[in-house]
Amino acid sequence: MDKIFATRFIRFGMVGLLGTGIDFGMTWLCKEQLKINKYLANTIGFSCAVCSNYLLNRFWTFESTDNHIMLQFSKFLVVALMGLAINNLLLYLLVKKVKYNFYLLKLIVTGVVVFWNFFANLLYTFH
Repeated sequence: MDKIFATRFIRFGMVGLLGTGIDFGMTWLCKEQLKINKYLANTIGFSCAVCSNYLLNRFWTFESTDNHIMLQFSKFLVVALMGLAINNLLLYLLVKKVKYNFYLLKLIVTGVVVFWNFFANLLYTFH
């Protein structure tokens, strides 16, 4: 495996762990404390994580110097929204079929979406 690729993947994972904390924290706050619908709460948590993840991935993971920040963020957002669609679809299907703990299923689904996000951002957003 190429050293740059491996470094990027590890950094992406570290940023993702922080983003997951933000995602889960905001989801919990919205769902449990504010009593917002669990899927809307999931979307809010995911959206907060997207913003922090973009900044960290731009400057640290992919070390982007692209001056077209809004275009790049738009691409990142498209990838994230597609990831959110995958996330919510899988979460919905698992909650309906498996009926395990919502947060355990969310963790599993998040793990799946990580691979989509990394490769889509590597090849599309920060190419």
